[in-house]
Amino acid sequence: MVSPGPDADRTQTRPGVVRVLGPADLPAALAVLEADPVTNVFADYRSRITQLDQRWLGGQMWGYIEDSALVSLCHVGANLVPVQAGENACAAFAERALSQRRLSSTIVGPAESVRWLWRDLADAWGPARDERWDQPHLVISTPPLVAADPGVRRTTPEEVDTLYPACVAMYTEEVGVSPEADGGRNLYRARVTQLVNKGWSFSRIEGGKVVFKAEIACASPLACQVQGVYVDPEHRGRGVGASGMAAVVAYALAEIAPAVSLYVNAHNAPARAAYAKVGFSQTATFSTLMF
Repeated sequence: MVSPGPDADRTQTRPGVVRVLGPADLPAALAVLEADPVTNVFADYRSRITQLDQRWLGGQMWGYIEDSALVSLCHVGANLVPVQAGENACAAFAERALSQRRLSSTIVGPAESVRWLWRDLADAWGPARDERWDQPHLVISTPPLVAADPGVRRTTPEEVDTLYPACVAMYTEEVGVSPEADGGRNLYRARVTQLVNKGWSFSRIEGGKVVFKAEIACASPLACQVQGVYVDPEHRGRGVGASGMAAVVAYALAEIAPAVSLYVNAHNAPARAAYAKVGFSQTATFSTLMF
């Protein structure tokens, strides 16, 4: 339970209040996150590794409080991510967001919450560069249903130079903009290197070229989330994605977390077929808006 109390850093809303959370609020925030730990894995991960200290968050975590209880969260950084956020909470978060300049390049989260946020933010923040309203959120917590590709393994630090062009290609294909645009190369390469050093990058490399790769983007004690799944165009349509993902799932379940999640665009039929073949099933629908 978190009491709002008198605080100049809180925005009065109807019927609750919004305030910036800090390290003292971590236990209450984790209790909110644990209501759906797989869906909320990104915010859970960010909360745990930063302890809700703004210096490490690179942004803020907002809390929505009703009747002295913290009931919803909103991660505010490069990604604006609503957590367990109903209509009232989303209205309050949107009101807070409109009181300051936009910090986020993406809104992402459960579809209903994103729609509620966008209803109030669209006039001021829109138009979005891309709106992806139907993104099945998929989860697997049992061994994969297909054989894992034995060639897929953790990427080593010595392989970053080989891995990096595939990461750029995947990002550009998926997002529609190169991660190196506007001087972003150093930051993106640092992120790729960080995931490799954490042991969260998996790849199959043949002849100095990436055939398959994927990363664990975030993890908590209860779940992890896969991102950046990529199959070299010359190898698509051969089952490489399914067997590669089976290898990633096997590694993740054994060494990282008891559930593996990801979300995918509904129109990406080949990827959805590969994930279904591995054993992923849909548990929710996400939406992503990009600016």
